[in-house]
Amino acid sequence: MTYQARMYADGGARGNPGPAAGGAVIFKLDEQGNQTERLADVGHYFPHATNNVAEYTGIIIGLKKAHELGLATLDVCLDSELCVKQINGQYKVKNPVLGKLFLEVYNLKQHFRQIAFRHVRRAFNTEADAVVNRTIDANLQM
Repeated sequence: MTYQARMYADGGARGNPGPAAGGAVIFKLDEQGNQTERLADVGHYFPHATNNVAEYTGIIIGLKKAHELGLATLDVCLDSELCVKQINGQYKVKNPVLGKLFLEVYNLKQHFRQIAFRHVRRAFNTEADAVVNRTIDANLQM
């Protein structure tokens, strides 16, 4: 599959629950699937949330930004195996809070002609993790 862009999304909470953020980074891909230009990064802070809420938020804000950028095909990389398996239909979403976030992801997916969600190891998701930590740090220093 050839994608136009790749998005990395992540989320984290300090204390779980605690101060939290979701973040995403979007890269343009060349014809060989290599990352070229960094198109955007986005973060969203919560004074009090869980890791899973933060993870889903990173996905949601990233998908919204990708749609704003007019991207039609997107390769989404996450280090949350839970989110990937829920979004891909391998796991049921039992938590009602996550269920609402899952539904939002499902609806946002409809904006893309082609979209895939896949699990990557944390070592390959450092850009999104950095956005999460910067977002939390910036809000804790206020």
